[in-house]
Amino acid sequence: MAPEDFSPALHERHFPCDSCGADMRFDPKAGQMLCDHCGNTTPLRDASSRTRPVMELDFRKALDNTLPQTEMEETRVSKCPNCAAEVQFDPAVHATECPFCATPVVADTGTHRHIKPRGVLPFALTEPAAHDAMNRWLGGLWFAPNGLKDYARKGRKMQGIYVPYWTYDADTRSAYTGERGTVYYETHTVMRDGKPQRVQVAKVRWHPARGQVARFFDDVLVLASTSLPKQFTDALQPWDLAELEPYAPEYLAGFRAEGYAVPLEEGFREARQIMDGVIARDVRFDIGGDRQRIHQIKTQVSDVTFKHILLPVWLAAYKYRGETYRFVVNGRTGKVQGERPYSAAKIAFAVILGALVAAAVGYLYAMNQ
Repeated sequence: MAPEDFSPALHERHFPCDSCGADMRFDPKAGQMLCDHCGNTTPLRDASSRTRPVMELDFRKALDNTLPQTEMEETRVSKCPNCAAEVQFDPAVHATECPFCATPVVADTGTHRHIKPRGVLPFALTEPAAHDAMNRWLGGLWFAPNGLKDYARKGRKMQGIYVPYWTYDADTRSAYTGERGTVYYETHTVMRDGKPQRVQVAKVRWHPARGQVARFFDDVLVLASTSLPKQFTDALQPWDLAELEPYAPEYLAGFRAEGYAVPLEEGFREARQIMDGVIARDVRFDIGGDRQRIHQIKTQVSDVTFKHILLPVWLAAYKYRGETYRFVVNGRTGKVQGERPYSAAKIAFAVILGALVAAAVGYLYAMNQ
């Protein structure tokens, strides 16, 4: 696929209320559409799709640009000058703030063609619950500046964003060569304090080993966004992918959905690294013995399929004393990750306090002696 097919975008979906015409949103608590203006509620329009499985797409067809046109879509976006995330604007909006780094963004235009999402894991956590989880996490960071804690506690609402991921399925068969090690012990006499002592020394006897292992990989998860630090999003796992729903735009009402920035083929290379690690563990188990050496693994991969899915994240980006701090909350479990701020005053106080405690302990020890 052409590189421009993979540019990220933040999409916003709007669904007018049947009663008053205001925008409705998906309510995570009730699992249905809610109008905050008049209180009207409606079920999801395509609720019957929730009983259907999330279907896979053919990986090779995607690389050959032969996916059906119904699996593709186009968006118009503007790029953040700071973090390079691309934000989609409503026609009437000419400026906004990047949700990933709190940098002002001015509207521009650009068309990007990309693969539609296949599945979505709906938000289960409301914004107040996510905000409480973030505040508890910040409260547990003793060295965090009190000013930032107060700013985050009283600050604006967090933004709900569906973050793009790829999942990959593949059938693998691997042939390996290596060695199986058997541990045995030899008794030796050594001199200790002028006296002979008998000790046992571990030795390993190696034997050639070869064989085959097979494994089917299901839903190997790879982050398809570059807007958030990968260590944050990786730490939000695990995700309950068994609860994935077939994609429906109603789930995005009141939220945003970022388009993927990691190309499909690049994502598969990361998935292969994950698979190779699992295969290596399978090989060690198959070799058996007390120790294992792996000389070579040759893996054949077949029947590769993929899905573009959206996972729910509550995001807060705060500028505090010239620095940007980002915090992310798993929209299903409430697990929190973020940039750990440090207060120089608190660290200095801790150092001084530690020195005073050490001096006091030293003084008491000397007095007792």
